[in-house]
Amino acid sequence: MTKKSYFISIFPEIFETALRIGITKKALINKIVDFETINPISFLKDKERLDDVPFGGGPGMLMKANPLVDAIDFCKAKAEKKTKVIYVSPQGKLFDQSLSKELANEKELIFLCGRYEGIDNRVLDSRVDLEISLGNFVLSGGELAALAIHDSICRHYEGFLGDQKSLVEETFVNNLLEYPQFTKPRQSEYGKVPEVLLSGDHKKISNWRKKQALGKTFLNRRDLIERSKLKSEDIEILEEFLSELGYDSDRIIDLLNEIR
Repeated sequence: MTKKSYFISIFPEIFETALRIGITKKALINKIVDFETINPISFLKDKERLDDVPFGGGPGMLMKANPLVDAIDFCKAKAEKKTKVIYVSPQGKLFDQSLSKELANEKELIFLCGRYEGIDNRVLDSRVDLEISLGNFVLSGGELAALAIHDSICRHYEGFLGDQKSLVEETFVNNLLEYPQFTKPRQSEYGKVPEVLLSGDHKKISNWRKKQALGKTFLNRRDLIERSKLKSEDIEILEEFLSELGYDSDRIIDLLNEIR
């Protein structure tokens, strides 16, 4: 079954370029995915502008409601009735791997990409099903965020990845960052590959990878660790990881108490 996305944007060439290269290009050829771009400027009446000043004052311009609603309704007429409309903005729900997997169950999606200072809120009230943010920062428009969200969703589609097993071991699976990885040569001026990865002992390699994933997540994304339900054996692995980094026992106890 082909999964299709509609992108409403005043810069459709961004999608036409980005989605026709690499792994997505192969998915398009194999009819795993499909997409269509819709420019809301096409729905303007003669001499009408797409943007206008906000009521109440303030900096910048807002995209007007009517052409955006018309563009959404145009997509809705081509898609299934229950197709979700997603608006990408800093005010939305924070996007994560769980939401990515959830949205991958949808057959079709409609992405609305804002520009300027945003869009008339009546579009959100009347047409948008889900407002999504990539993080606590601002971009010049929604196109790059929509592409990132779309790419993440596509990775869950059957046949999109060359090896579907890689999805199981990706970053954020089980709320953990991915373990460090290495390839040839074994040793270079930049360092050497950890001996355990050359051992051929799959159990030792698996244990090392788990330790590195837990440790990296603990150091870089404590919020993910706090969301996870760590077992006593995970705590022991973290203790070992921190000890190997040179933390003394008192400091390790203090750090681990923070997540218990």
